[in-house]
Amino acid sequence: MKKTIEGSFAVAEVVRDCSPDVVACFPITPSTHIAEELDKMYANGEIKSYTAVESEFSAISMIVGASAAGARAFTTTDSQGLALMHEVIFAASGMRLPMVIVNANRSLSAPLSIWNDHQDSVSERDSGWIQLYCKNNQEVVDTVPQAFKISEDTNIPVMVCMDGFYLTHLVEQIDVPQRDMISGYLPPRKALYKLDPENPITMGMYALPATYQGFRIDLHEDVIASAKNIKEEMEAWAKVSGRSYGNGLWEEIGLSDAEVVFIGMGSVMENAELAIEKMRKDGKKAGILRIRCYRPFPSEAVKALAGKKAVVFEKALSMGADAPLYSELCTCAKEAGVDCELSSIIGGLGGKDVTVADIEAMLSEAEAGVVKKVWGD
Repeated sequence: MKKTIEGSFAVAEVVRDCSPDVVACFPITPSTHIAEELDKMYANGEIKSYTAVESEFSAISMIVGASAAGARAFTTTDSQGLALMHEVIFAASGMRLPMVIVNANRSLSAPLSIWNDHQDSVSERDSGWIQLYCKNNQEVVDTVPQAFKISEDTNIPVMVCMDGFYLTHLVEQIDVPQRDMISGYLPPRKALYKLDPENPITMGMYALPATYQGFRIDLHEDVIASAKNIKEEMEAWAKVSGRSYGNGLWEEIGLSDAEVVFIGMGSVMENAELAIEKMRKDGKKAGILRIRCYRPFPSEAVKALAGKKAVVFEKALSMGADAPLYSELCTCAKEAGVDCELSSIIGGLGGKDVTVADIEAMLSEAEAGVVKKVWGD
């Protein structure tokens, strides 16, 4: 159903219609409206449960317990809230507990900023969670049902990332998936294993040095293998909704004949599409490679960059080293033997705007030679 609605409210509606058993939240800007709306829905009898906990650490702890007991579990957070969850984020994936977090990407302190970048979720890239980055609110509401399905089929938690304020507070027309559509796609959770006093099991137990590494390797391999599930669920959702976003792992626009390429994640890619469209009209062969799935990392995407010059733009940085997305693409290109020129530009930190003109300028610089810099500084 198409409606004019704020992105956060649309997310809450879709979460409701995914029929979660347990929702636990501690509101934090800019994900607050998602949590508030779900609280209202509980008060109105629209969802089974909602617990307003005393911290984000408590929120993730509660949905870990719920998932361990066989429930469909959800929370939302961002920034310092996600950072406070860090310890339990690792425990959730290590115990192979399906759950979904919608993370409204926001910068981390200090200095204090409530505005958007990707430092919060990128900091959790090694936690064993699947991470999906959306370019607009339509994609977010289409991704949440997929996230529950992927997570429950793989027993790996999923983080759906939407840019704070740029998407969470944007009011626009969205085709919001309805309950009948979602229920036809997403069956009730059937836990392969769960806490049950009649059939007691242990989760996350103590591991000696001889066994710990094996558990971590198993999780690593299963996260890689989840790429197949992500692709399959994108295809399945496309049949239900008529909408798809690349192959689920990455999206290409004008890439086949492009000479210069813009690579990135999140809502900045909407401006990138406008920039590429403008450049094409001016006779320049420009294209886009949007990374939708950051974990598992879509290493095969680099094959499309052969013989091209590309800007790898990211709203995150790794202090004292190359930027995260850039360094991973460089490694993948080297291992695959792909000959391409990658320029690294960091920008948009703390909500700094990245305009269509900025993107055109980045691509022009990359055409002239390899660039490594923090944009705008």
